[in-house]
Amino acid sequence: MKTTLQLRVNGASHTLTLDPTTPLLYVLRNQLQLNGPKFGCGLQQCGACMVLLDGKAQPSCMIAVEVVKNQEITTLEGIGSAQKLHPLQQAFIDEQAAQCGYCLNGMLMSAVSVLAENPKADDAAIREGLERVHCRCGTQARFLRAVKRVIR
Repeated sequence: MKTTLQLRVNGASHTLTLDPTTPLLYVLRNQLQLNGPKFGCGLQQCGACMVLLDGKAQPSCMIAVEVVKNQEITTLEGIGSAQKLHPLQQAFIDEQAAQCGYCLNGMLMSAVSVLAENPKADDAAIREGLERVHCRCGTQARFLRAVKRVIR
């Protein structure tokens, strides 16, 4: 059964007619063409689909869109642009903190959330904030350096 929902994504309102149980990730990628969040495991375990919900990093692959209709949703596309990168995006580039890049969305969104909550986060807090995102390439040390670069 389809219904009309209003979502606020990256500062813009979107009116969509869809099944309210559709996972947020599918709506972001398929209806709104926002490809920052990736489909990884589909079980909220890998972090590739991470978005910010009211400023907190959350996986989007299993959250029904009706659950987030009253929240501010921010995707990777909403934190910076090619013309004006978010400081974390620039730090990730400077530290060459991406190998395959599949986890990059989750790492960046989680780092934004960590620093919004604790702008002077220490190593332990950064690690804890990034631990829900799985990187199989082994570039976690670069991610940590990139986040610490922004804190300095």
